[in-house]
Amino acid sequence: MDAQLKIWSAEDANCVVTFKGHKGGILDTAIVERGRNVVSGSRDGTARLWDCGRSACLGVIADCGSSINGVAVGAADNSINLGSPEQAPSEREVGTESKMLLLAQEDKKLQCLGLQSRQPIFHFIGSDAFNCCTFLSGFLLLAGTQDGNIYQLDVRSPRAPVQVIHRSGAPVLSLLRFRDGFIASQGDGSCFVVQQDLDYVIELTGADCDPVYKVATWEKQIYTCCRDGLVRRYQLSDL
Repeated sequence: MDAQLKIWSAEDANCVVTFKGHKGGILDTAIVERGRNVVSGSRDGTARLWDCGRSACLGVIADCGSSINGVAVGAADNSINLGSPEQAPSEREVGTESKMLLLAQEDKKLQCLGLQSRQPIFHFIGSDAFNCCTFLSGFLLLAGTQDGNIYQLDVRSPRAPVQVIHRSGAPVLSLLRFRDGFIASQGDGSCFVVQQDLDYVIELTGADCDPVYKVATWEKQIYTCCRDGLVRRYQLSDL
């Protein structure tokens, strides 16, 4: 919450890069392709693109006027018009072409832009503050709200949701693409896996009503971090 973004070495635990420029706490980040560039979203209402090699800000992608709670970067389908940049992109931008940037905002707006062009693609008004977002494909996305709604939208026709999933009124805190579906976690301790080819939902238990803040995956394993101070690992070998 000191408005700094740091990158740490997994080998020796040293801080190798510090990004400075935001004027409010940084709430989420997204890595662009192999990681030479990173996008951050902040309480100051801006999304910034960073050059990891030079510890420099390459530009403000968006200034939303409202806290950006979640960001996601995804490759765009060929049918989507990403717009053209007003200025030539920096040579330090790597892999930003053909990418979309999704912003989950506190003011109930979900905004999608061309990452390289900085041009708006669409914005959608939800039922409450958006907390998190993720891409499912080159045109499908998910976004979760404070009042428990999970919106699935199609970038090609975003005016009406493809579907709205509502399992409880607890805030949706984390969304992650997983195989042919997604994983969601909420503020009431629930964490579940939705797969398109299954007619049921897989529940991940153990949090006991404490918020599950974040979900990560590695191969057939799912990791969750919870307010009770525990990181839980789930093995999904049969899925």
